[in-house]
Amino acid sequence: GTPVGPYPASASGPPPGPPYPAWPGRPVEPRPHGLPLAGYGPRLVARLIDIAVVLALNVVVNFWFVQQYIREMSPPVAELWSRISNQERTTEPLPPAGEQASSLQIAILLIATALWLAYEVPSMASRGQTFGKRVMRLKVLPVSTAAPLGFGRALRRWNTLGLPTLLWWCCGIGLLLQLIDAISALFDRPLRQALHDKRAQTVVVQLPRTPVPHDRPAPPGESP
Repeated sequence: GTPVGPYPASASGPPPGPPYPAWPGRPVEPRPHGLPLAGYGPRLVARLIDIAVVLALNVVVNFWFVQQYIREMSPPVAELWSRISNQERTTEPLPPAGEQASSLQIAILLIATALWLAYEVPSMASRGQTFGKRVMRLKVLPVSTAAPLGFGRALRRWNTLGLPTLLWWCCGIGLLLQLIDAISALFDRPLRQALHDKRAQTVVVQLPRTPVPHDRPAPPGESP
């Protein structure tokens, strides 16, 4: 007899019933090298862990420079606080900072940038992971291959995010650039690449909780 429904009776056609929707479904999320893309939440937590580690290093290495900088900046800061506390209205300029304030500020930023570079680039080059990424089970891989990043690619990836630290003294421009870079992964499709990932052609993936062993026994009934 004549088949019922909008589709002809065919072994290769869709089953009988209402027609399928015409609009496309949700695109399949890419899995670089067979691994799921890392979510923004775990990436943010990993970055915060790394920031905490770098801050701890700065407390040790940069402490003396920061102490001297605070001392050089104390005259204008103390006067400004006094005027605010006493609600003074005056047009007199604040006393100048110490002569070494600018040099100390540059030294602090140079040391902070160097510590960040030394902490992140070598570990990313060899393992694709910092301490924070290991805690969150994240890994950075090249888009084109599952090989290690290597020093050159790891340095290019860090440069985009790390070098603007040297511009923090310039009205916070460096911090603004880093913020834009950090949130750029939220708007990138399909690989969720931040600007530093795009420059180095890398992608951040989520590692499984327990690695699948390669020598596990075959299920019953299957030959090895």
